[in-house]
Amino acid sequence: METRVTEIAHGIYQLSAFVGAPIGFNQYLIAGDEPMLFHTGMRQMFPLVAGGVSTILPPETLRWVSFGHVEADECGSMNDWLAVAPGATVAQGEIGCMVSIGDLADRPPRALSDGETLDIGGHLLQWFDTPHVPHAWEAGVLYDVTTRTLLCGDLFTQYGEYEASTTHDIVSPAIQAEDDVPGSLSLHPTSATTIRRLAELDIETLAPMHAPAFTGDCRAALIDLAADFDRRHAALGLKPS
Repeated sequence: METRVTEIAHGIYQLSAFVGAPIGFNQYLIAGDEPMLFHTGMRQMFPLVAGGVSTILPPETLRWVSFGHVEADECGSMNDWLAVAPGATVAQGEIGCMVSIGDLADRPPRALSDGETLDIGGHLLQWFDTPHVPHAWEAGVLYDVTTRTLLCGDLFTQYGEYEASTTHDIVSPAIQAEDDVPGSLSLHPTSATTIRRLAELDIETLAPMHAPAFTGDCRAALIDLAADFDRRHAALGLKPS
């Protein structure tokens, strides 16, 4: 089994693996002067992901490791990467570093505040807190200001295999995925508001964890996804804020 490697924006490589589950796993390598891996993959996936990274740059030159929230597919092999790349540091939101990563990571992490930027040379990255979107208190997304790419984690999740990128509808498959496995997304009262905040960014490419990268009207896709959260809130009798 191999990792599919595709450049989905200038200097941003999608590393995709389909490991027998009814869902794909994407990691994203941002090949700046200080390279960053966003999503590590599970521990068992480390050889697959490392093999994909090695087709682009030596894994030991990795400088940053980041992810949206604390979950096996997002950060399971975090310490494997810290071991293979002695100069690497985990970068995540302040909440994540405080409640989990400061203890789980083998080296102290770099905590990012909401809206903070990180210049990795050739790519200017901006962290946004998205608590409980898609789930977990410490959740966040990473926006590459340089290429206008939003690394949006579990948003737009779909089931089954998919191409590396698409210009077609990614909202309907995401709605279907949540209908098929209800409860995988947190229906927090602020969920839709949080997604609409992301829609105000100037986004050219959406880069999800479990779906193809999307180029097209990214603002409309996020607004439509937020509307589905509103619909789910209403069905449960919850009042969004």
